[in-house]
Amino acid sequence: MRLLDWVAAIVLLCQLPIPLFWLIVHPLVGFWRRHIGVAYLVAVLSAWGGVAVFVYLFHERLFLSERGPAWAKAVGLALIAADLYVLYRVERELGTTRLVGHAELKGGGELLTKGVYARVRHPRYSGMMFSVLGACLIAGTLLLWEIVAVWWLLALAAIRLEEKELHARFGAAYAAYSKRVPRFLPFRAWPRNR
Repeated sequence: MRLLDWVAAIVLLCQLPIPLFWLIVHPLVGFWRRHIGVAYLVAVLSAWGGVAVFVYLFHERLFLSERGPAWAKAVGLALIAADLYVLYRVERELGTTRLVGHAELKGGGELLTKGVYARVRHPRYSGMMFSVLGACLIAGTLLLWEIVAVWWLLALAAIRLEEKELHARFGAAYAAYSKRVPRFLPFRAWPRNR
């Protein structure tokens, strides 16, 4: 694999498992709160282990960076850089333990509505989408675009579960916040989502 293929592979190994992790955690959050250590072990091994095996087995079909145009690679790298900036901002505002989901597993906590969260409700998913799209542009394979389409559907399902849990935890405060702040982009390009 070429250097850009490795960049795309690292992005995928970091980002693709995240919705899978939350699809394991959110439906059974009450159970996982009683077994936090087991939750991380099961969810992390299932999500990241599964994606790592998949990327390894299909790497020759996923990454063909030598075929794509130079502009696609440049845009792909810019999108990955944008995600790194978003990740930096989110980590500064949340802290590492909240970023990796410790608050969801412990329950309680406070609703963060300042900083980047005053502009979008799910900046981490926005950033992940930037970098995953960047990886697709770099890799240049139809298979990866198809995988990312499925990944986005899984991410949307995880987000719906997360928002349901946030409504349960924060009630009217989260309802007002979700009416005021868009999900992914700092503007509303479509009707308000609920």
